Amino acid sequence: MKALIMSADVYEDTELLVPYYRLLEEGIKVDIASMRKGSIKGKHGYEIEVTMTLAEVKADDYDILVLPGGKAPEAMRKEPKAAEIARDFVMKGKPVAAICHGPQTLITAGLLKGRHATCYRTVKDELKAAGAIYEDKEVVVDSNLVTSRQPSDLPAFMRETMKMLRGLTTKVKAA
Repeated sequence: MKALIMSADVYEDTELLVPYYRLLEEGIKVDIASMRKGSIKGKHGYEIEVTMTLAEVKADDYDILVLPGGKAPEAMRKEPKAAEIARDFVMKGKPVAAICHGPQTLITAGLLKGRHATCYRTVKDELKAAGAIYEDKEVVVDSNLVTSRQPSDLPAFMRETMKMLRGLTTKVKAA
């Protein structure tokens, strides 16, 4: 199983690092994709190495997409390749987990119309304008989409994300 985290500089440190290490803990290979190689730095100074550029990503190689928040999604959503990757995951029914400002990439990709979702409070109006059904809850699950509002929601966000991944593992073993 493989996971893809898409982010850029000024990500919310915990929203990238908690999923990253939790997925690794489960034995899942994790790649970090951004606009350029090197390292990206979080709002609070943590750095993480980028393993591939967005241009190098082949969505078919991954089982889940994680979109952390912070200011990074504002830069990420300007990249057409980021929206293309997100569309590929959603259209193929693969899990997508987005927290805080992370749903901005999904908004830009036109993927939230009619979907139940949550996000950071300052993104709420934009989420609604994109046609999403906004819910002010620590975690919202709608089919293959898991969304949360902020760092304090990480326990619920990861619980539901891991449940979704366990469901994938069960389907693979049954097939």
